[in-house]
Amino acid sequence: MKETFKFSMPATTMFSKFKSGGGTQNCLETNPIVQYFEIGKQVACAGPELVWKIHDAYRKSDGKECSVFIFEKRCAEKLHKPKRKETVTEILRASVRQLERFRHPKILHVLHPIEECADTLAFASEAVYASLANILACYEVSGSQSGINTASNQPPQRPQHAREYNFLDIEYKYGILQITEALSFLHYSGHVLHRNVCPASILVTKKGTWKLAGLEFIERINDVDGVEPIPCQPWTSRLSKMAQPNLDYTAPETQTQSVCSILSDMYSLGMVICSIFNNGKPLIQSGNSTSAYLKQLELLEDQVQNILSKIPLPLQEATVRLLSKDTRQRPTAQLLTLIKYFSDPSVHALQFLDVINMKDPTQKAHFYRITLKEALPFIPKKLWYQHIWPSLQLEMRSQEVLAAVLQPVLYLIQDSTVEEYESLLLPSFRSVFSAPKTVQATVTLLEHLHIILEKTPRDDIRTEVLPMLYNAFESTTIQVQNAALIAVTNVSDYLDDTSIRRIVLTKTKAIYEKNQTDMKIVSSVLSCVERTLGRLDKGQIIDEVLPLLYDIRLTDPQITLRVVNIYRLMISDKKYGLTVNLMATKVMPSLLPQTVNPSLNLEHFTILMEVLQEMLDQIDRNQRNKLKLDNLSLPSPERHRPLRHQYSSDNMHVPPFNIPNLRIEQRKTSSAEDMARKNSTGGVLGGWWFGGSPSSPDSNFLRVVNAFPNRRLSDNTLMTPKIRIAPSCASSPGGTPGGGLPIRRHSSIGPQERRGSTVNLSPPTGGSMPNTSSSVPFLLSSSMQSIRSRRPSAVLGGSQGSQGLLQQLGSGMVRLTSSYQPANGRTFSSSSVRKCPSLNITFS
Repeated sequence: MKETFKFSMPATTMFSKFKSGGGTQNCLETNPIVQYFEIGKQVACAGPELVWKIHDAYRKSDGKECSVFIFEKRCAEKLHKPKRKETVTEILRASVRQLERFRHPKILHVLHPIEECADTLAFASEAVYASLANILACYEVSGSQSGINTASNQPPQRPQHAREYNFLDIEYKYGILQITEALSFLHYSGHVLHRNVCPASILVTKKGTWKLAGLEFIERINDVDGVEPIPCQPWTSRLSKMAQPNLDYTAPETQTQSVCSILSDMYSLGMVICSIFNNGKPLIQSGNSTSAYLKQLELLEDQVQNILSKIPLPLQEATVRLLSKDTRQRPTAQLLTLIKYFSDPSVHALQFLDVINMKDPTQKAHFYRITLKEALPFIPKKLWYQHIWPSLQLEMRSQEVLAAVLQPVLYLIQDSTVEEYESLLLPSFRSVFSAPKTVQATVTLLEHLHIILEKTPRDDIRTEVLPMLYNAFESTTIQVQNAALIAVTNVSDYLDDTSIRRIVLTKTKAIYEKNQTDMKIVSSVLSCVERTLGRLDKGQIIDEVLPLLYDIRLTDPQITLRVVNIYRLMISDKKYGLTVNLMATKVMPSLLPQTVNPSLNLEHFTILMEVLQEMLDQIDRNQRNKLKLDNLSLPSPERHRPLRHQYSSDNMHVPPFNIPNLRIEQRKTSSAEDMARKNSTGGVLGGWWFGGSPSSPDSNFLRVVNAFPNRRLSDNTLMTPKIRIAPSCASSPGGTPGGGLPIRRHSSIGPQERRGSTVNLSPPTGGSMPNTSSSVPFLLSSSMQSIRSRRPSAVLGGSQGSQGLLQQLGSGMVRLTSSYQPANGRTFSSSSVRKCPSLNITFS
C-alpha cells in the first residue's frame, strides 16, 4: 500500500492550532485532569460502541505528548434507566484500573489514572493516533460500505488524518503479532480472558505500534489450564450494547453454549484478521441481532474461503484454524507467534525496540549496533520516523549507550532527504554535538562526520559541528585524536583555507610530535596532510610539511607508501615548491634505502621506483638545461675541428700504392696509435720538428717551409722509394729460397725506374726497441697522426689498410731523401738505412 507519513511538530505549537471550545471542552473544565494536561481537539474514538473520545494532549509538567480519553456520562442518559447508566460508567471506570494493573509493552500504557467529575470520566495514556476501528471504517467508506455504528447509530468518528492512513504490509504483520503477544501475556501471565478483542479495542499509537486496550469485560480463568472452558454471559438484547462485548467478534461457543476460554479470544483475533484484509468488514455483520448472528455463523466457513485469497499466504492456514467452530483446532497465542508469517528480522527488530527500556545497557548496545542497523534497510522509511526515531531520541540522552545508538542514527541521516533531516532529525540530533560524550561516542561521531555535514546547513556546520571537531584535536585520548585526523581527511571540502592553514596543520603537527611511534597516528597524520596539501601555501609546505616528512621513520610499508604518494603529488606541480635541490639532497636520500626494504611488496616497490625515476628525470632535465645555458657563454673546442680537418694531410689525394704479398703485422707490445700518441704528446723531436702538438692546425707536414726555410718548392716532389719484400717463410709467394730479396717494381712507376729499397717484414731481433723518434720523425708524427685519424679497421687490416699505410710511408720517406743539417751537426743521407721497429719495416 501507499507509504505516507507526516512530519511532527512541537506539542505546544500543535495544540495551539487545534485547541478549540465546544461541549467537550466545557465538560472538561470541571474534570481534575485539566490540572495536569493541556487538552486539544478530539482525534479518535475507541471502546465499547466507541464511547471513549480520544483527544490529543501534552503533559504540563514536562511537555510530553500524550492522549486523554474522555467519557461523557450524558452519552448513557438515553438508556433511561439510571442503573444501566451507572453500569456503563462502572465498566469503563474498571477498565482503566485493569489497564493500570496489566502493564505490558503491547498493552496501552496509562500515564495518568482515572479522574472523574459529575459529567465525565477521563484518563491519560501514551500518544494515540487512532483506534483500528477508525482506520478500518475509512476502508469501508472507500469501498462504499456502511461504517461501524456508534451508540447513536451514526458512522464512527474518524480524524481527518486517519482516513489518509495506509497500512504497509509490515505494519499488518507487526500489528497482528503485537496483539497476539498481548493476548499471550493476558492468558499466561495475567490468567484472564479479554473477551472483547475487536478493532474498537485495538489502538494504533503515533509510533505506529498496535496496543490492546478495552479491558472492560475480562474474566478470570483457571490458573492451571486456560483452555478449560469457564461459564460466561452471552450477548443479550436485555443489556445495553455499551455494557457488552461486540457481538460480531464473539466466539460461537460463548453465544451458543455460554462458555469461553483463551481459545475464544483467539477466535476473535481471527475475525479481526479477516476484517483487516476485507476492507474493514467483519465476516459476521449481525447488527446486534442474535438471530442474525446465528444465521451468518452457519455460513462462516464459506465466508472464510471467499476472502482467503486476500490474506497473505503464510497467514491463511492459521486464519482458517482460528475461525474454526471446533475450539480444539484453534492455535493458542503462544503457538500463533511461531508461524512463518511472523518470522521476519525487521519485525523482530521492531519488537525488541518496543521493550528496549526493559533491557540492560549491554543488550541495548548489541541491538543498536548490529540488529537494528542490519534491519533498517528492510524497514520502510515511514516507520523510521514514526516508530524508530522516537525511541532513538530518548536513547541519545544516555551517555552509556550513545555510541551504539549513533550507528542506526547515522544510517537514518545518510538515507534521509535534506528536508527530512532538517525537519525531523536535526532538531533533536543537534544536542549531541555539544553534549558530553564518551570516548567511543566521540570517535563514532568523528569518523562519520562527513555523513552529517552532507545534510547539515552551513550555519550549523560553522557554529556547532566544526567546534566539536577542533576540540577533538585537544583531547588527551589517542583514539579521539586519530578520529579527528580521519574526520579532517573526510570533511576537508567543508573547511575553509584559513582554518586548514592556521588550525588544522598546527594541530596535526602537534599530534604527530606527541605520537611519533604510533604507526596508526602517523598514518592518519599523513592522510590528513595528503588531503589538505593543495590548500596550503608554498611557504608552509617547505617550512612545515617537508620537515615533517623528512622526520618520519619509514619502517612500515604503509607509512612508506603514504610518504611516497605525498612526494608524487608534490612533483606533479611546481606550486608545491619541491625543487630539484630538495629532491637530490633531502628527498631521494631518504627514499633510496627503501628500494631494498624486504617488507615492500611488488606493488609498493613499483610505486616507489616510479616516483624516484620521475625525480631523477626532473633533475636530469633541469641540470641539462642549466649546463646548456652555461656552455653558450664559453669557447667550445668543437669549433676548431672543421679547421683541423680542412688542413689535414688526410684530405690529400694520393694514388693507390699496392704491394703484392705484403703483410703488415701489429706488434703486441705497442700499437701504432699508442706510439703516435706518445710521440705527439711527449716526443722531443716531434715537438721540435713541427713546432707544436700534432693536433695543432700548424702541424701540416706539407708546410715544410717552417722546418726547412732554405728548401725549394721543387724539392717537395714525391719520389717513390724502392721496396724489398722479405717473405715471411720460404714458401711465401714471390719469395726466393736463397735469402736474397728480389727487387719489386712499384706499381706507380715505369719498368725502367728502379730504386733500391729494403723492407724487412721479419720481427726485430734486438733485445730492445730502438729510438725511432729521431730516425724517422715524419713517420712518427705526421704519418701516425693520419693513421690515428682513420678508422681502426682501415689501419689494422685489409688490403686497403695496407695500401693506405704504405702510401703514408712513401710520402714520409720523400722527406728523408733530402739532406739537411740537424742541430747536432749530423748529416742524414738518402743512402742511410732507416728502420721502423714498431711496424717491422726497414728502409734503405
